[in-house]
Parts: sequence; C-alpha cells; structure tokens
Amino acid sequence: MNLFTKRVVHIIQAIPPGYVMSYGQVAAAAGNPRGARQVVRILHSMSEKHELPWHRIINAKGEISFSGKDQRGLLEAEGVEFSLNGKIDLARYRWFPLDAEDG
Repeated sequence: MNLFTKRVVHIIQAIPPGYVMSYGQVAAAAGNPRGARQVVRILHSMSEKHELPWHRIINAKGEISFSGKDQRGLLEAEGVEFSLNGKIDLARYRWFPLDAEDG
C-alpha cells in the first residue's frame, strides 16, 4: 500500500461518528489536493477490508454521492441532520483531522 493510500485509510478510520469529510478534503489531508478520485477508488476497493466508515464521506456540496446504499440513514443514526434540500451543514458536521500530516 502506498503512502497516500495509507494516509487516506488512516484519516477515514479516524472520522468520529456524527461527522463527515468530503472526498477532496480527505485527499488534501492525505497530501494530494487533486486526489479526490483516488479517495473514491480507495473507498470502493478497501472499505470492507479496512472497515472504513464510508458513509462519512460526502461531496463538497454537502450531499451524498453513493447511490443504492443507505448512507443517509447511517449518518442520521449518528446524529447528522439533513436540510430540507438533502444537504449536510458542513460548518456544523465537517471534521478536520488534527494529525493529517502525520498520516
């Protein structure tokens, strides 16, 4: 596993219940601000193996990107609230890792 992938896995595993991060935010915290698509790939291929809380990753608009899974239900069960238009208030629920540089 390369360093970027290790950092992404570490960051996603560290997101506490009730908080979210965007794909781009995870990528930037892991050291590659242009790596949002790589974060998608990592989530797709490694979520089960590394028990990643995939549901805590959303798009930069505060919206759910996965279809066919109950991402909203999982987030609501953790206390995340959605606006009437289906968005998450990033000012309230966005998580910032303290040790992103440490990976």
